[in-house]
Amino acid sequence: MTRARFACVLAAAVLAANCGGSGYSAPSSPTPTGGGSNSGNVVTITINGVNGKQSFSPNPASVPAGQVVVFKNADKVTHHVMLDDRSVDTGDIAPGASSNPVPLGAVNASYHCTVHPSMVGSLNGAATPEPPPCTGYCG
Repeated sequence: MTRARFACVLAAAVLAANCGGSGYSAPSSPTPTGGGSNSGNVVTITINGVNGKQSFSPNPASVPAGQVVVFKNADKVTHHVMLDDRSVDTGDIAPGASSNPVPLGAVNASYHCTVHPSMVGSLNGAATPEPPPCTGYCG
């Protein structure tokens, strides 16, 4: 998802909230605060390292409608998260950095790291796929 598209989605949500239409309240700041916990409308998924289904925490993650996800890289190498259907792509996430917020509330999907395909996760009840064998860097 491009940043421009995300900005349009966020602007539409703010406009709807200000008109009293949806009941959704946009986060006051799209930047997450704290590490590994929910902050307002932001759900943080921590990237732990190359460890199959345990690469992301929580996994599976529950992201209610109206919330956004930030992937926080707690590993020592760069990761790149993408939904399996390729509808959302975080771009590279350096060690210690976080992705831009992505609107994944109520999205039922699985995802993986494009750099390390054996890193797999899922959102909102989607089945977490079995990871392929790890090749290269495996934590």
